[in-house]
Amino acid sequence: MTATALRHDWTIEEARALFALPFNDLIFRAQAVHREHFDPNEVQVSTLLSIKTGACPEDCKYCPQSGHYNTGLEKEKLLEIEKVLAEAKAAKAKGASRFCMGAAWRSPSKKDMPYVVDMVKQVKSMGLETCMTLGMLKEDQAQELADAGLDYYNHNLDTSEKYYNHIITTRTYQDRLDTLANVRKAGMKVCCGGIMGMGEDLDDRAGLLVQLANLPHHPESVPVNMLVKVPGTPMENVEDLDPFDFIRTLAVARIMMPASHVRLSAGREEMNDQMQALCFLAGANSIFYGEKLLTTANPEADKDRQLFQRLGIRPEERHTEHTEEERAGALAQAVEDEANRHLFYDAARQSA
Repeated sequence: MTATALRHDWTIEEARALFALPFNDLIFRAQAVHREHFDPNEVQVSTLLSIKTGACPEDCKYCPQSGHYNTGLEKEKLLEIEKVLAEAKAAKAKGASRFCMGAAWRSPSKKDMPYVVDMVKQVKSMGLETCMTLGMLKEDQAQELADAGLDYYNHNLDTSEKYYNHIITTRTYQDRLDTLANVRKAGMKVCCGGIMGMGEDLDDRAGLLVQLANLPHHPESVPVNMLVKVPGTPMENVEDLDPFDFIRTLAVARIMMPASHVRLSAGREEMNDQMQALCFLAGANSIFYGEKLLTTANPEADKDRQLFQRLGIRPEERHTEHTEEERAGALAQAVEDEANRHLFYDAARQSA
């Protein structure tokens, strides 16, 4: 069976039509597309660490880290590299294949770049994929992170361009698109999605997914967040999102971006096991693992492992791609080992 082709010419009308499908039909179609591109019982597991918390100058209305709102969150300095590495080691031990580091910045400063570059190099050396979210990036900053070996850069669009000004006024939609372009130009993979339940309508959800799917390259990772309503933010009393609307959004994202990992992200703490199972059925195949997502709660790792066991889901293993030089070196070593094998006595072999 030929896998569903990737498209970059989706229309709002097509996205609306997908959202309008009967729920069972939408889930069936999303699951069929998912199986063409992925193992349906594997989920990629990431851990997210806040390496600098609070006092962000942006005014994102959903965010407890914004310096514009009083949410009781303490401002923190950039975490020491040793602490970051200890967290990365613990994350790997719990089954994470990717370690994501987030800092509450508008954009990284010149004095902070050497520290985050060192973090990337050292976490990468542990055999983990690396991801960072540091705010807006200039071309040279993106290239510096890429040269350090950063695999993914996260920079969400949050919502549709039409609804964007209702959420944030301190940076433009184009600013976000420019950062994504700089990340791509530097050769890194893109992690980009949005937040559902911020008072947006169906057209806004459709518009966000159309924007993502019509980028020159689909984001390799598409986080779909459900708003976590934090006291002190302007969105603390927004109306709850219907869980079925959230699951529909995951399913439509899967259909429109067939080869991307669709991440069930913030808001999982509010979801019961049955809702999470439906999310996986709808095509979600990536989660954050651990006790905290930057500053909000997340199901504990042991609870996630129990859910995986009940559903027959296993963590996706990281497949390392080797360079031509590495493959040639491994081949040469194998040839040499074979040539010298007669020099060594095999103690495990029984004599005739």
